[in-house]
Amino acid sequence: MSNLKKILSLAAAVTALSALPALADAAPKMDSGDTAWMMTSSALVLFMTLPGLALFYGGLVRTKNMLSVLMQCTLITGLVMVIWVLWGYSMAFGGGPSPYWGGFGKLFLSGVTPASLSGTIPEYVFVVFQMTFAVITPALIIGSFAERIKFSALLLFVALWVTFVYFPIAHMVWDSTGLFFKMGAMDFAGGTVVHINAGIAAFVGCLLIGPRVGFGKENMAPHSMTLTMVGASILWVGWFGFNAGSALAANGTAALAMINTFVATAAAILSWSLVEAMARGKASMLGAASGMVAGLVAVTPACGFAGPLGSVLLGLIVSPICYFFVTTVKSKFGYDDSLDVFGVHCVGGITGALLTGIFASPSFGGVGYAKGVTMASQEMVQIQAVLTTIVWCGVISFVLYKIVDMVIGLRVTTDEEREGLDLSAHGEMAYHG
Repeated sequence: MSNLKKILSLAAAVTALSALPALADAAPKMDSGDTAWMMTSSALVLFMTLPGLALFYGGLVRTKNMLSVLMQCTLITGLVMVIWVLWGYSMAFGGGPSPYWGGFGKLFLSGVTPASLSGTIPEYVFVVFQMTFAVITPALIIGSFAERIKFSALLLFVALWVTFVYFPIAHMVWDSTGLFFKMGAMDFAGGTVVHINAGIAAFVGCLLIGPRVGFGKENMAPHSMTLTMVGASILWVGWFGFNAGSALAANGTAALAMINTFVATAAAILSWSLVEAMARGKASMLGAASGMVAGLVAVTPACGFAGPLGSVLLGLIVSPICYFFVTTVKSKFGYDDSLDVFGVHCVGGITGALLTGIFASPSFGGVGYAKGVTMASQEMVQIQAVLTTIVWCGVISFVLYKIVDMVIGLRVTTDEEREGLDLSAHGEMAYHG
């Protein structure tokens, strides 16, 4: 009997040892190709903010405010990066069980090491990639109240806004315990997190701060469409990191997101220019740049789910809708959304998020739905995610603006605004002579 026990024990040990290679294969491993692509994507998304968005917005303001836009983008970048490392990453991806935020488990990047992985990439790379998203989202907001906000007030608002609005929404959408994630919402690269979020905060801000001095009476045309076109083009290039990078791997899904980012944007440029030519008799560079951004915004939530055909249709559809908002609706209600953040980013983001539920269908060349999910049921989830984002962001942003206004005051004086924020806020000028 004792010999039989020894034989059985030996057999069990051999079986266990033979299973070790299989267990090792099942464990996550770092993939150098995925890692290289995600490091590149992170740099591309930073490139979107500096210098892309800075030049895009800077060209759209008047000469006396050019440098102020560059400074706002630059300081927001520095501020949010530091906040992200201190508490932002933890609040978004800290591993907490709450559907609304990630908790404090990874404050100061606690537990993140060169050896820790997020899928097939080092966790540090995932931290950096998501950090660049956190940077560009509040930077988008500044276009709505450009040329009239206090610099100190903007920085305080951004610090509060990313903490109470951006980090929770990012958790809801992209973390496995998040509310939208569990609902099955389709938002591949941030239609809700980035564009609807920023667009609603921008809209609330422009209403509370009020219109620029001379709005509707003085010439407030963009001072450099050249810089705006350069900035928009940089945004398009950077957006490949934004969208294709959201696959978190160098794979077929990233390739799908890449081609969709090409063709949706191309279709939106054509669509905007056509609508503008029909409405005004001429197609403008401003219109083409606006169509470019509208297409990029709309395809952001859809790029990993729709097919190229659906993405072309999405681009053709979004531009007329955004055009209607930045011309007719804006004129009708008289709000001064200086650089059309609401009309392009929010409206384009909503359009893209809702149409994602449709163009993900295999009938449009999309990847299809989860088992048991229909187009109608997916569309209901998309609507819920959009409405939740609008309410969450709208209410909290309103409160945060009011707090900042009470503490610092949101707006510069009339004299400072007329002088221009370059000199009054920073003591420098973008141009001399």
